Amino acid sequence: MSDTEEPPSPTVSESTGVPEVASLVGRSLPRIMAVANQKGGVGKTTTTVNLGASLAELGLRTLLIDLDPQGNASTGLGIENRGLELSMYHVLMHEEPLDNVVEPTDVKNLFVAPASLDLAGAEIELVPAFSREQRLKRAIDAVIDDYDYVLIDCPPSLGLLTVNGLSAATEVLVPIQCEYYALEGLGQLLRNVDLVKRNLNPTLEMSTILCVMFDARTKLAGQVVAEVREHFGEKVLRSVIPRNVRLSEAPSFGQPINTFDPMSRGAIAYRDAAKEVHARVTS
Repeated sequence: MSDTEEPPSPTVSESTGVPEVASLVGRSLPRIMAVANQKGGVGKTTTTVNLGASLAELGLRTLLIDLDPQGNASTGLGIENRGLELSMYHVLMHEEPLDNVVEPTDVKNLFVAPASLDLAGAEIELVPAFSREQRLKRAIDAVIDDYDYVLIDCPPSLGLLTVNGLSAATEVLVPIQCEYYALEGLGQLLRNVDLVKRNLNPTLEMSTILCVMFDARTKLAGQVVAEVREHFGEKVLRSVIPRNVRLSEAPSFGQPINTFDPMSRGAIAYRDAAKEVHARVTS
């Protein structure tokens, strides 16, 4: 199937209540992708960091925005998030220009807007704020011409930080763990995406699903991937990210996998995923 062809409509699961999703269409640069899944521990930050680094490796200027107060995407790229003078907290709460927050990384073409622990308080502080859902969008709009890709690492919740990420993005990328209950909560995420689309961001679409933590030794992993493909068709990348020790070790060295161990199975899989994501761009 070519990138411009319409895929078959995905099946709706009665058991998960997952609503139908729009068809895959050709994309144009720049692309703003929110990486979201309210379940924790599903490889969301790992995917944001390593997909971003792999896109940068393709020569695409990529900005990673860390919206998770834990700041793991920042530290995973070698940015110490304690004692930062400026962070995403200042962008959201004090309307600091995003340009003043962005830091270069050791990977050419890859930049990060780091999170700090202060961001945990922003969830509450944003509640009475004017135009609270659109603050990140305004900040990105001011710098978007400098980048080919913006990847937003959303926290594992459906609060105001995630709503800001969804309001600013044009696409949602969902990493799904290849384990039992993988689709649990996905219906709620898609309903929230639809709410944001109808009320705040009419261009938003859940465009991409990436199956992660795939363990080829288990039959269950293959069954989960098959079920996800049945539900979502061409939105699911052909590339599957394996369980890989080197992927787990890389963040503690402040490096993405493609510099930490470029020939590991994890690095190769994320490179393939990045090529597949970018192949959806129409010239």
